[in-house]
Amino acid sequence: MSHSVLLETRKMGVSFGGVHAVKEVDFVLNEGELRCLIGPNGAGKSTFFKMLSGQVSPTRGQCLYRNQVISGRKPWEIARLGIGIKTQVPSVFEGLTVWQNLWQAAANKLASSAIDEAILEVLGDIDLLHLKDAVLSELAHGQRQWVELGMILISRPQLVLLDEPAAGMTHHEVRKTAELIKTINQQSTVVVVEHDMEFISMIAQKVTVFNQGEVLAEGTFAEVTSNQLVKEAYLGNMEIKHA
Repeated sequence: MSHSVLLETRKMGVSFGGVHAVKEVDFVLNEGELRCLIGPNGAGKSTFFKMLSGQVSPTRGQCLYRNQVISGRKPWEIARLGIGIKTQVPSVFEGLTVWQNLWQAAANKLASSAIDEAILEVLGDIDLLHLKDAVLSELAHGQRQWVELGMILISRPQLVLLDEPAAGMTHHEVRKTAELIKTINQQSTVVVVEHDMEFISMIAQKVTVFNQGEVLAEGTFAEVTSNQLVKEAYLGNMEIKHA
């Protein structure tokens, strides 16, 4: 992948009832990156993510994707640009099989003649080919999350936005999810919002730390976890395990 700018925010922020949830944030994401957004509760990282994905409209500044202004657009409009979005609210069909869920995701994005091959490829990516006929409601939490990732991957988006993809998972599921996200990053640029620092250590290339609605620090995992300001604002005496 080249390393040209894929996504950029310019002085982007949002206020709710006079409270600056996110201040004027300048943020640059290059093609091929796997960027993690972290910070304490109320730091603004989740709201910032929601502005990137169209769930929240900024009240100031802009978000640009490939130099095209996308701030203020709806999530489905943003998805049409080649951006895959996974929020904390599940978007799977519990009464359908794994295959049927992937088919539903592909139906409006791919030619009918290409769907079966695309599903088989994605099932290989998420390592669920052996469960293709299983009903979603019968699967473990982690497996359902992987199906949802597969539904995003079916159209091979250029950018993937993931909101707490490891939430509620077992340690084994977390590790497998980390490997899956690194596999996704071989083809797509990825942004992950997460609070599980061990999970972050498994995947992070570059980390952006939010605090009080603005970017506090940015760098590698080692750089931000050794940053005194980050320790004071977020990490405290947290024991950081490096994967």
